[in-house]
Amino acid sequence: QVQFVESGGGLVQPGGSLRLSCAASEFPFSSYSMAWYRQAPGKERESVATIDRTGGTTHYADSVKGRFTIARDNAKKTLYLQMNSLKAEDTAIYYCNTPWPGSFGFPSWGQGTQVTVAS
Repeated sequence: QVQFVESGGGLVQPGGSLRLSCAASEFPFSSYSMAWYRQAPGKERESVATIDRTGGTTHYADSVKGRFTIARDNAKKTLYLQMNSLKAEDTAIYYCNTPWPGSFGFPSWGQGTQVTVAS
């Protein structure tokens, strides 16, 4: 079964930056919109940012607008999330997926990558 592979997480101080990557080698990546999600301890998974299949249109949750940037490289089948000015409340496991995870034959969730913002 196709799964996305997230990487790039880690421990960072408040105000710091991280760049997450998501590999989609076995998926028709360039044909679909993609998204980054996150799930903090004790909270439901939420959408953080979305990007259309060409990379021309992006949307962000209000909580990350102006700080996070979603991008994609269709030739490399890779999705990115540049995270700047990180805050403690950004601490979560970050996942990539389509806007329809586990539905209509689209892949379900991968392992995610842990982002911890702490001093």
